[in-house]
Amino acid sequence: MKRLFLLLSFIMGAVVLASNYLVQFPIYHYGLEELLTYGALSYPIAFLITDLANRSYGKIVARKIVYIGFVIGISFTLLFSINLTDLISVRIAFGSGTAFLVAQLLDVQIFDNLRKKKWYIAPLTSSIIGSTVDTFLFFSISFYSTGIPWFTLSLGDLAVKIFITLIMLIPFRLLLKTLKPI
Repeated sequence: MKRLFLLLSFIMGAVVLASNYLVQFPIYHYGLEELLTYGALSYPIAFLITDLANRSYGKIVARKIVYIGFVIGISFTLLFSINLTDLISVRIAFGSGTAFLVAQLLDVQIFDNLRKKKWYIAPLTSSIIGSTVDTFLFFSISFYSTGIPWFTLSLGDLAVKIFITLIMLIPFRLLLKTLKPI
């Protein structure tokens, strides 16, 4: 379990780092530049990791993975992505950290409260609520009053996150059998 715990923690940190970097780039295809960033495509994986850890090992282990992923992701974001002279990059780092911790810890708690329901209720409900909180916290902290269309970006971001959350039910179900505690 220790090896898997470290692997999930590292993957969580990598997802946070990738999402923090990718959120800076709007998708310039099909007129989506004011609705969507590439960060929306990677971030839902964080909820998959948290939910798998929660289902298999419980909320205490899931919270530890959130904290370690947070430290890894934010440390590397601060080290490589932040430009202290650029207020937006500082706000992205702060917004990301705040939104990540609040949303992931909320996800862990909601999932734990719903764990005895049908297999898909807990990951679906906790991920949708967590994604909604994460999205609006992140975009409002990072981009409010900057001229960037943060509200429309957040709506597009959330729509993609919900779509990916639905898709993530497939690997969640498949990996449940593999991640049973030893």
